[in-house]
Amino acid sequence: MGDFSNRLTRAPLPFDTEAAADIAQTFADLAPELRDLLGGTAGCSPFLKGLIERDADWLREALSQGPEAAMADLMAALVPQGPSETGSALRLGKRRIALLAALADLGGLWSLEEVTGALTRFADAAVHRAFATHLAEEIRRKKIPGAQPGDEERGAGMVAFAMGKMGAGELNYSSDIDLICLFDESRFDPDDWHEARQAFIRATRKASAMLNDPTGEGYVFRTDLRLRPDASVTPVCISMDAAERYYESLGRTWERAAWIKARPCAGDLEAGAKFQEVLRPFVWRRHLDFWAIEDAYDMIRRIREHKGLSGPLALESHNLKLGRGGIREIEFFTQTRQLIAGGRDPALRHRDTVGALAALSDKGWVPEAVTTQLTDAYRAHRELEHRLQMVHDAQTQILPRTPEEWDRIARFSGQGDTEAFRKDLRARLEAVIELTEDFFQPGETGAEAQAPTPRPVLSDQQRGIVQGWRAYPALRSNRAQDIFARLEPEILNRLLKAPVPDDAIVNFDRFLAGLPAGVQLFSLLEANPTLIDLLGDILSTAPALGQYLSRNAEVFEAVIAGRFFSDWPGRDELTQGLITRLDSEPDYEARLDAARAWMKDWHFRIGVHHLRGLIDSFEAAKQYADLADAVLAAIWPVVGAEFARKHGPAPGRGAVVLGMGSLGSGRLNATSDLDLIVIYDADGEESSEGPRPLGARAYFARLTQAMVTALSAPMAQGRLYEVDMRLRPSGRQGPVATALSAFKSYQSGEAWTWEHLALTRARRVAGSVALGDEVEAFRRDLLAEKAKGETLRADVAAMRARLRSAKPSEGALDAKNGPGRLQDIELLAQTLALQSAAPARRIEAQLAAGKRGGLIGGAEEDALGAAYRLLWHLHGATRLLADRVLDPDALGEGARALVLRETASEDLDALLTRLESATAESARLIDGLLDGLLDDAAEPAADPGAD
Repeated sequence: MGDFSNRLTRAPLPFDTEAAADIAQTFADLAPELRDLLGGTAGCSPFLKGLIERDADWLREALSQGPEAAMADLMAALVPQGPSETGSALRLGKRRIALLAALADLGGLWSLEEVTGALTRFADAAVHRAFATHLAEEIRRKKIPGAQPGDEERGAGMVAFAMGKMGAGELNYSSDIDLICLFDESRFDPDDWHEARQAFIRATRKASAMLNDPTGEGYVFRTDLRLRPDASVTPVCISMDAAERYYESLGRTWERAAWIKARPCAGDLEAGAKFQEVLRPFVWRRHLDFWAIEDAYDMIRRIREHKGLSGPLALESHNLKLGRGGIREIEFFTQTRQLIAGGRDPALRHRDTVGALAALSDKGWVPEAVTTQLTDAYRAHRELEHRLQMVHDAQTQILPRTPEEWDRIARFSGQGDTEAFRKDLRARLEAVIELTEDFFQPGETGAEAQAPTPRPVLSDQQRGIVQGWRAYPALRSNRAQDIFARLEPEILNRLLKAPVPDDAIVNFDRFLAGLPAGVQLFSLLEANPTLIDLLGDILSTAPALGQYLSRNAEVFEAVIAGRFFSDWPGRDELTQGLITRLDSEPDYEARLDAARAWMKDWHFRIGVHHLRGLIDSFEAAKQYADLADAVLAAIWPVVGAEFARKHGPAPGRGAVVLGMGSLGSGRLNATSDLDLIVIYDADGEESSEGPRPLGARAYFARLTQAMVTALSAPMAQGRLYEVDMRLRPSGRQGPVATALSAFKSYQSGEAWTWEHLALTRARRVAGSVALGDEVEAFRRDLLAEKAKGETLRADVAAMRARLRSAKPSEGALDAKNGPGRLQDIELLAQTLALQSAAPARRIEAQLAAGKRGGLIGGAEEDALGAAYRLLWHLHGATRLLADRVLDPDALGEGARALVLRETASEDLDALLTRLESATAESARLIDGLLDGLLDDAAEPAADPGAD
């Protein structure tokens, strides 16, 4: 990339002009811009001046090479040697990387991330070399059972984890390094375990001393081993099993935050990665973890109190790392949000602060403008931190106290105007305080806290209900009680603002009674009080959704998880999002559980948008269908891969999954199940090839059953969908998967009219695209052939009569069953599609096809379409409210408002009148088209099922 001179973009201004002149004279033969860099550096940092003088010859070569080549040479020099030689080589290397990184930083050749990355890479190499050196000594002395010479380069059974900034690749200029050292006890026989343990403890102590202890040659890195579990009583290297048990039972929030940045840096890296996978549930909780905010704030408060950092902002002696507006606040702001949401979204699990902020912004957790400001502040803070440390190679973040010290740091930062430098710094600190401080004060009760919400006056009935809340399981823990005590007045005040307060409190009581645990939800509500309004809306409008929430409260997290109220992403983006989510899970069961959690978030979002009037029943219907499509498209290959692992790849051309009924037409409601058919083509292959091969018929039958189980089996996160496969050939009696040839033969020669009607809405939703295209071509040809059937209308009329008898209307608000209602209109529309050989799947398109084919007139199409739209608006709204037909007289005020808004009706009486008129006219039109043919009808032998 070239030498230093042609890449310089900046240089410090000399504070000590005599020191600068002295160095410039020493390097008088170099280009002027290099003399300015070296002089400005020496004139601000006595430490760096000493390094420049000490390693002048090496420095000349490094300046001519460029920093990358010089860095590579430094790393290549760290080769296996004895303890004494290794210690000297590491100290020399550290001295030179310190000078090299400083000059690349001060000259603008390297960005902040390149500087910290270079320091971290050297630290990794130094830790590896130190540990390998002393492990080799233990192996030579035969103190590690089973280990052979050379095993030290792979840890011989132990691993060092880099924590903090080293783990994140963000090591600062004069940082110490935090390490946790573990060994894999499973590699040793029980009789050898203690001997290996003692060897690893000795190696860790000696390696730490090699890195930490200063000699006449300097030091490598100040090394801290105190982040390990229970450091006051445990040795410096402990077993992975002991560490796992500690974190599982006693691990605290600060330790979870520490492991966000952790990575294995030396020793057995593979064992280290496996241990981190074991620790993943501890670090990354499955649900949004808002109580971590409170713990994080307590941590910050304790640090400030211990260090005396509270109070007004003053620049003199301000701690740039731990003080208000400093580096730690940006890191905690970022890490806490990662802890809250990273368990659900692996994309947020970045170790570095800047990368994590970008991911949080991309996922909607942090506004883009906030991310930009905090990122800029973080980089500027870290660069200033480096200059503070470069002056004397001191591990400090304390800003200057005297005007002279301020002048030095301003010049070191290239700023000739100290007051302007101070002004910019203060503005940056104040901006960070404004952006982060509110986030770290949930439930704060100090002097600066807002006055608590007053407890409202309750009626005797309301008071009696509220007094019973403390007995519910959600409030059994002390922590839940503490949070709820702060939250309860706010909840009650908001519930009392509902249209019918008594109903709202009763519904909240039912919700609370069904809640198995409360801490997570109460912390979520406390951190996001506006969610209480949404919860009140749900409970007062859609109690059934409220009961679902009490059993699945984690879906409430989706409201604050990113872009909850942004535009609908569409089927393709949803599918890719779920595929990415599933790819991040370690095994089959975890993928199925992740799919359930993901689907519930989106399903809940659709319901909330519908409830709030952001979308109507038709938009909701499409979104529910998009969601089901995404789940099927993403889950099918996961099921197929797991099945193939046991039985080999699918024979022949594989299989295609067809969506039937409402799924096929792309219009579902909040409680819809999925009608599916699976068709396969073994293409002459008789069986699979795998560990346990299966014949083609058995293979696809069992694969289909595995798919149904993947969708409908109850797991920790519930189920995805109920699945109905009765629309397959021969209904309940037929095989669950049908060969393509058998499917074609059956549909052409044996299928009943109702089965041909069902095919009018069939479409591929998962599986082989090529096979799906062939089935679609066959479907179109079949519709054209069966359109000429002589008994079509008679069969449909008989079917209609049978449905009327089996599924009569259940009341005035039953949008589905009964004359002239949805099922009636859908049956006619499918008949028109079949008679006109139209491939259309949606009801409106099928009615239009009937009109184009001269089967119905324009007035009939308009009337039937208007009735269908009114009924679907009603159907979508009522299915959101409950999974049964509602009694008009029993509708709560919120439910009534939703139904009236959805149907554009002034009041309930007006709606009932419109429904009666529209369905009567719809029934009359359908009667005119289909009735009168019953005498010639042939009773269908198979149950047409329910759509």
